[in-house]
Amino acid sequence: MGYIKPYKKSIGLAVCFMLLDVICAVFEPTLMANIVGKGIESGDIAYIIRTGLLMIGLAAMAIIAGFGNAKNSAAAGVGFASKLRQGLFTKVQSFSFKNIDDFSTASLSTRLTNDVTILQNTVIMGMRVMLRAPLMFIFAIFMAIRLNGELAIILAVIIPILIISLSIVIYHAMPMFQKMQEKVDGLNSSVQENLTNVRVVKSFVRQDYEKEKFKNSNNALMDASLRAMNVVIVNMPLLMLVMNVSILCVVWLGGSQVINGRLDVASMTAFINYIFQILMSLMMLSMMFVLLSRASASYRRVLEVLKTEVDLTDSQHAQNVTHIKGDVEFKNVCFKYDRSHEEYVLKNISFTAKAGQVVAIIGGTGAGKSSLVQLLPRLYDATEGQVLIDGRDVKEYTLHSLRDQVGMVLQKNTLFSGTIRDNLKWGNMEATDEQIIEAAKAAQAHEFIMSFPNGYDTWIEQGGVNVSGGQKQRLCIARAILKKPPILILDDSTSAVDTATEGKIRGAFDSVLKDTTTFIIAQRISSVMDADEIIILSDGKISAIGTHEQLLANNEEYQEIYYSQQEKEASA
Repeated sequence: MGYIKPYKKSIGLAVCFMLLDVICAVFEPTLMANIVGKGIESGDIAYIIRTGLLMIGLAAMAIIAGFGNAKNSAAAGVGFASKLRQGLFTKVQSFSFKNIDDFSTASLSTRLTNDVTILQNTVIMGMRVMLRAPLMFIFAIFMAIRLNGELAIILAVIIPILIISLSIVIYHAMPMFQKMQEKVDGLNSSVQENLTNVRVVKSFVRQDYEKEKFKNSNNALMDASLRAMNVVIVNMPLLMLVMNVSILCVVWLGGSQVINGRLDVASMTAFINYIFQILMSLMMLSMMFVLLSRASASYRRVLEVLKTEVDLTDSQHAQNVTHIKGDVEFKNVCFKYDRSHEEYVLKNISFTAKAGQVVAIIGGTGAGKSSLVQLLPRLYDATEGQVLIDGRDVKEYTLHSLRDQVGMVLQKNTLFSGTIRDNLKWGNMEATDEQIIEAAKAAQAHEFIMSFPNGYDTWIEQGGVNVSGGQKQRLCIARAILKKPPILILDDSTSAVDTATEGKIRGAFDSVLKDTTTFIIAQRISSVMDADEIIILSDGKISAIGTHEQLLANNEEYQEIYYSQQEKEASA
């Protein structure tokens, strides 16, 4: 309601125009009956002309009213959808990683597009049909009873039967529409995954497999849609049956009254017209109920996003931080992604890092390296223990100001559609060209950028698909350097870069980021040999901490990793 409230003026105007339209339509059968009963039977040409012109005037007024209703309905519906979509997107932007994990990316995309569009159409059609139908129904019943109370008894029998039948149809259709929207999620997921990874699909020659997978998702959506539609299609034959039976009853009973002289032909004609209006309004209502049953599924899905409690928020006493030194301390930190699960990803993690130090984190796959560094900018919160920056718990800082002090180059490097300059300025929107070039040179990216015809104005496609993996990594590092954060996290960010280039990048850090506390996650020992401190993680626990020399002398696990990598490099 909060998203539709700004359009209450348009809604009010739509209601007024629709009321005028209905009033014009309801008087038409009575005027026609008057032409037949009073004008034609008496031969009063002047009366026929006057009444005919009045009917034309009412018809013209109804057209204008219909236009006004359509215009205001569209304004309210489209505006509502725009605000709702913006609200959903804003809500999703506030989600933590865990919140996003609870939904799939494809599902969120569907909710922001398909589901909102369904709600938009429902609002527009609701103001055009949902308003007209009950108003027409009420006015037409009133006029029918006014004309002939005995014939109106037919409606008292027919209408309850129709309402009960429609309720049964809608009751069975609603859960089917919910499943249909879930299948739309599945189809979108299949398309999104295939297009995102199209190079992998082609390199492994898996087009046939992907086509089959898409076919299955597409068929699942078709089957779900057909099941829902097979229930809904009962609606129209049911309405036509009721309408024809009603007309038959009216003609039979009304005809008897005409023969007996209790009802004139003009009134009989008007009554039949009102019956048509009543049944047509019921038909429009039934169509709206079908639309509403589908919209209810979308409504619940949209509401699910809007009502999701964001598990990472600013505490009541959180403060903005404009500058931090970069001292970091982990105190008995334990972490698991889902608090309902017993298994911890990190267990009793304790260490300190002084401002300006380089801390390396190594360990096997699944050891918890990425999970550990993601606790610093509060991408996740520690389940137990404390993460401190400059002696204060990270929860005491506002999320925005905390994350503004932490630079990250994630394992999965992401670039956005736009120029190279646009992408680099994510690190600092106010950066000058000289600062951008300096950061690119430090990340060893300037040379390949200038090899492009448009240099820093080269267009990057979505996801950076038109640059190599190594180039993408270096652009992401340049973006982080441009931010000049007090804390920098490099999560296996040079895996696609050769050792010589990596060495130059590390050397540049000593000058451009000399006061930055840097956390490096790496697989290669050669990438972390010069770190002030190396942390070895094993099964979520710290198995050893020390410098390269200390660990090489005293730690068997580190020795094993180091010498095995040395052998591989020598054989290569």
